[in-house]
Amino acid sequence: MGILDKIKKLLPKRKEPELKNNVPKERENIRKTFGVYCNSHHDTKDGKLCPKCTALLTTVMLRIQRCPYGIGKPICDRCETPCFGENQTKEFIEIMNAGQKKMLLSHPMMAVRHKIAKIGMDYAKMQRDKKTSEKQKEKDEKVKAQIANATRSPKNSTKSKSRKKKKR
Repeated sequence: MGILDKIKKLLPKRKEPELKNNVPKERENIRKTFGVYCNSHHDTKDGKLCPKCTALLTTVMLRIQRCPYGIGKPICDRCETPCFGENQTKEFIEIMNAGQKKMLLSHPMMAVRHKIAKIGMDYAKMQRDKKTSEKQKEKDEKVKAQIANATRSPKNSTKSKSRKKKKR
């Protein structure tokens, strides 16, 4: 037993990361962003929504409940597999991006937390892509090595026989 093993026993054990339910927070962020966006672009008041925004918000809320990621879901506008249709996803992202600036004034803490979460997701994706690209490079190198080994021709027995005859 080495010194490091003794030190490890003295240190507190690392806890498993807890899985947080991000769905209620995400729903609240989306609802408030829609309210801010609709108030500024469609001339509604007090966080009420126009019929178009209400329909889109209802669809978004239903899809969030059925998200395949469950309670550990990523932020919707950074998700790789959006749950909505193509047109609705474009509208949703447009509303979320346009409402961001106004959210900073009306709900600053929520906007900052959401922005930090976005940055964290972008960083995690970058790290994941970096690891997968490194693994892919290693696989490619192995395949190249296998091909190189397979294409090398073994010493032909006919050549070695003719050399032996010439030496005699």
